Amino acid sequence: MEVKAITRYTRISPFKLRLPIAEVKGKSASQALTLLKFMPLKAAGIIYKTLQSAVANAENNNELDVDTLVVKNIFVDHGPMMKRFRPRARGRANRILKRSSHLTVVVESTDK
Repeated sequence: MEVKAITRYTRISPFKLRLPIAEVKGKSASQALTLLKFMPLKAAGIIYKTLQSAVANAENNNELDVDTLVVKNIFVDHGPMMKRFRPRARGRANRILKRSSHLTVVVESTDK
């Protein structure tokens, strides 16, 4: 059975959030949490919290065994961008895009 957790409107760019995903996908939930805990990236902390939430959802809402959970899928979508302007020379302005992301973590029980 699949269980998911979603983190929306995270103030980090999708590119940065996708960096640690390849390390975690397909591993057991406990192993993935251990890997993420010791990664020195801001994105790893965000993914760690969302994966922890997915595991808690599986345990409490669906009564699945935590030891049998595997990270089936993790994906990142673009969120809305905040548009800011930076003054430049001769009265001009450059636009700065402050990107945000939506993160979805799907875990699945291996014994069915």
